[in-house]
Amino acid sequence: MKRLAAIAGLATFAIAQAQGAITVIDDSGASVTLDRPAARVVSLAPHVTELLFAAGGGARIVGAVTYSDYPKEAQTIPRVGDNKALDLERIVALHPDLIVIWRHGNVARQTDRLKALGIPVYFSEPRHLNDIATSIDKLGTLLGTQASAHAASEAFTRDITQLRAHYAARPPVSVFYQVWDDPLMTLNRDNVFDEVIALCGGVNVFAAETPRVPTISTEAVLAANPEAIVTATPGATTPDRPLPALERWQRWTSLTAVARGNLFGIDGDLINRPTPRLALGAAQLCGDLQTARERRPK
Repeated sequence: MKRLAAIAGLATFAIAQAQGAITVIDDSGASVTLDRPAARVVSLAPHVTELLFAAGGGARIVGAVTYSDYPKEAQTIPRVGDNKALDLERIVALHPDLIVIWRHGNVARQTDRLKALGIPVYFSEPRHLNDIATSIDKLGTLLGTQASAHAASEAFTRDITQLRAHYAARPPVSVFYQVWDDPLMTLNRDNVFDEVIALCGGVNVFAAETPRVPTISTEAVLAANPEAIVTATPGATTPDRPLPALERWQRWTSLTAVARGNLFGIDGDLINRPTPRLALGAAQLCGDLQTARERRPK
C-alpha cells in the first residue's frame, strides 16, 4: 500500500508539471504550487538548509538563518535572521521564488507577512524518519532536481533500514534522553528521536509523557531507573571527555545507568536535526546501546 501511495504521489507531481505547475503538500498539510522550479530559495531553519542541499538545491539558496552550517558551502550563504527574528526586508530584497520555513522555529507573525506578500512558503517539520526521505523528494520536486533528491532519500532510507534490521530486535535497553538539564526536559514518543531509540532496540522511558518536550523531575528519572542516559553534546562521546550536562547523575550511584557507566553523549547536530545526518547519529546511538548490553552482569 505504501508503495502504491508513493507511485500515486509521483504521478500527481508529474501531471502537475505537465500542466505547467508544480504542486506538493507541505508538512502543515497545505498545498504549495510553483509555476516553474524554484531558482531562488530562502531557508529559514538549519535543518531546512541541509535538506535543500541533500535535494540538490544548495546552489539555489540565496538566504539562510544563523546556524545553517552544514554542509560547509552553507556557511557562506547570506544570513537573514534566526529563529527568533527574521530580517523581512532583506528576505524580500533577495526576490525568492520559494521560502522554506520551520513552523515551530520561526516567528509566526513574520512568516504570515511573508505569505501575505504572495511568496510561496513551504513548511518543513519532519516528525518521523520516513518524513525525512519524503521531505527530500518533495523539495527536489519544487527545485526540479528529482533525480538527485531521490538518490539522497533512497540512501537515507537504506541506512535506516539496515540499522533497524541489525539492532531493533536485540534485547531492549531502557533509555532516558535528556534534552535539557535545567529545567530537566526530555522527549515523548511524538518525535523522530523516539523512533531512533526504537530502531536501536531501545525503549524511551518517558514515551507516554505530555507534551512533546515534557519537563520532568529528578525523582521521575530515579523511579524509571533507565539503563542508559543519553544527551546531545557539541561532539561525540570520548573516554576522556566529561559530560557536564550529565554530571548531576553521578551522585545517584544506585541508578543503573550510572552504576554501569552508561552515560552517553552524541553530537547534537546528528540527533537534533531531521536530516540525512540523523542516520549517523542513529548509528552512534545503536553502538552506545550495544555497549550498554555488553556491560550487563554476566
